Amino acid sequence: MIDSFLKHLQFEKRLSRHTVLAYQNDLRQLQHFLKLSFDLDNIAVTDYNMVRSWIVNLIESGIEPASVNRKIASLRSFYKFLLAQEVISKSPMAKINVLKTRKRLPRFVKEDDMVNLLDNHIFQDTFEGQRDRLILEMFYGTGIRLSELIELKEKSIDLKNRMIKVRGKRNKERVIPFSSGLVLIIEHYLELRNRDVAMTEHGTFFVRANGAPCYPMMIYKIVKKYLSAFTSVEKRSPHILRHTYATHLLNKGAELNAVKDLLGHASLAATQVYTHNSMEKLKKVFKQAHPKA
Repeated sequence: MIDSFLKHLQFEKRLSRHTVLAYQNDLRQLQHFLKLSFDLDNIAVTDYNMVRSWIVNLIESGIEPASVNRKIASLRSFYKFLLAQEVISKSPMAKINVLKTRKRLPRFVKEDDMVNLLDNHIFQDTFEGQRDRLILEMFYGTGIRLSELIELKEKSIDLKNRMIKVRGKRNKERVIPFSSGLVLIIEHYLELRNRDVAMTEHGTFFVRANGAPCYPMMIYKIVKKYLSAFTSVEKRSPHILRHTYATHLLNKGAELNAVKDLLGHASLAATQVYTHNSMEKLKKVFKQAHPKA
């Protein structure tokens, strides 16, 4: 039943490979626990007490509440699928509640630090040096996700109109504008890439020195390398640059709905988390400037 559910997620729900793998890992973990603890092979016939025992085991193992909640969400989707398929008549998740979590505010890089990084002459004028620079510029200049950057096609970049087309979660396409300054950086990258790299026919925009597409861990290392030299922010990942993009837009007066569309969020609630950071800045300005503050 797990395999049928995963195919349902991949081909009907059209979730990303990464998301489907996360569901698979959660379900296999439960399956392993049920076998060890209850000598149960069939995950479909589990009950509330068994699932609750697994959740308690996760908590006692030191798993973060947010991670446990994600696993609970995976199970709810799985057993909802089994109900729809009439494999079971009652879901063991009916009385399972999510755990309370601390609301984490998105971390972001200070504006001065981003300017210093991108305007500093630390990027070598080689294919790899200019590729790395463009990766950082693209994250900060468009707010795209890591998966979207890796899958970005050259044909999806419109230099004349300064727009890129990306395919986000659930295969939804969106168009993102970028600055005129990014045009020159893209053109220089393409010039070096076309001169120094033997390209294959995959059409991917960002590539390695051998012409093959980039991969996630490689991009992580590039971002971490350069952020480490210019910022003290704890987490130095591609997603931090996405947070930075959104926060800086809101700090400069961008409308929340516009930022939602640029980020490709399905709901406004996902974008509203950034308004706290903007509000903190406004409070600071108020305290510094108002006579009665």
